[in-house]
Amino acid sequence: MGATQRLDSFRKLLAHARERLGLDMGFVLWDDSTIPADLAPDALAISIADEGVVAALIRRPNADTLTNLWAAGRIDIRNGSIFDLVARRPKVRSKKFFRSLDKRLSLETVLKFVLVSRGGPWPLENIKTDRPSQRDAVEDKENVHYHYDASNAFYSLWLDKEMIYTCAYFHDWNEDIDTAQKNKLDMVCRKLRLKAGETMLDLGCGWGGLVIHAAQNYGVRSYGVTLAEEQARYAQEKIKRLGLEDRAKVECRDYASVEGEFDKVSAICILEHVGADNFRIFFETVRRSLKPGGLFLNQAIARPAKRDDKTFSKKNPEYAALTKYVFPGTELDYIGRTVSNLERYGFEVHDVESWREHYQLTCRLWHDRLLANREAAEHEVGVVTYRVWLAYLAGVSIAFERNTALLFQTLASPRKRGPSGLPPTRADLYR
Repeated sequence: MGATQRLDSFRKLLAHARERLGLDMGFVLWDDSTIPADLAPDALAISIADEGVVAALIRRPNADTLTNLWAAGRIDIRNGSIFDLVARRPKVRSKKFFRSLDKRLSLETVLKFVLVSRGGPWPLENIKTDRPSQRDAVEDKENVHYHYDASNAFYSLWLDKEMIYTCAYFHDWNEDIDTAQKNKLDMVCRKLRLKAGETMLDLGCGWGGLVIHAAQNYGVRSYGVTLAEEQARYAQEKIKRLGLEDRAKVECRDYASVEGEFDKVSAICILEHVGADNFRIFFETVRRSLKPGGLFLNQAIARPAKRDDKTFSKKNPEYAALTKYVFPGTELDYIGRTVSNLERYGFEVHDVESWREHYQLTCRLWHDRLLANREAAEHEVGVVTYRVWLAYLAGVSIAFERNTALLFQTLASPRKRGPSGLPPTRADLYR
């Protein structure tokens, strides 16, 4: 079977499928021909680099195949982004679409490609299947290193100036990322009711943004821990540069090994890395780290609950790809179980607030900044990591927009009899 015949057959099938779907985008094939033939040079189009792409998708039409092809640049988007592609995605259901295709043309095309080499490269193929955290010190360290130690310079290309890698908080949807991240830091500090002279523990402190902000602006003595060595080094150098050694400290260590008691504890998007089997360790660690009368603020990405925990634990293909290729060892909770665990391990829950749409916009801004810095990012971490991270940021933003990913801030305190000590309203938080 000749390459020309395969190409001609695939071109006919693609044109047929595009017509059936009413697609408002085109295709650029490996011989530089286009579908439609008169595709404008500036039109949104999917680029297919070689016939092995078609062969691979026919044999294994799944998320792993697509992720590898995207990472290698063998499937690409011209004159647009993933968001543009999704915006023009047809509303036709997959089953209805496939039923509408010419069966003879489809079968003939498949048979022409079924024995064709899938080609290469396959840059992600040797990444092991992910599993939730098992509280293995070496594995946890490797998982954190894989994601967070990619390169401080890489993250600085698309995060805000303070290197905050968690959801920003927008007073209006037109604010820039620097302003919105400062809003978030202030909101966390206000929800914790930080007072000068208090002590604060930040579990999973990242590059130390909250630790430094709280020490500088709220007069507390703050202490943060992270398993990412590059993050810890960055934070330590920044603390020294700002002359905050007497008020702020960051160490590279496991959250469960923290000693001492603190007036306030924050955990901003660390719960995702804990693993459901280790929730008891996490919440018990927070509980023993809090002084009587203290406050705990937990911020975490979540998924909507299912009919039972067994069903909830099953991963859809997109979620499985995310944990395998981007966030190994992670496991998202649902807010009902988080609240139940807080009560189970001795807390009173005061507030639960959804920030889903804030994270949708945060990830979109991160994506756009990374896309704008493509050349610098590829130089820093390579083409594969750049492309995987770009797809991940777009995919997560879309998941938040579609309400399949959620984000909550939950304020709690050690349970006790009598007044909680909180004010009668929350008006001061939203000034």
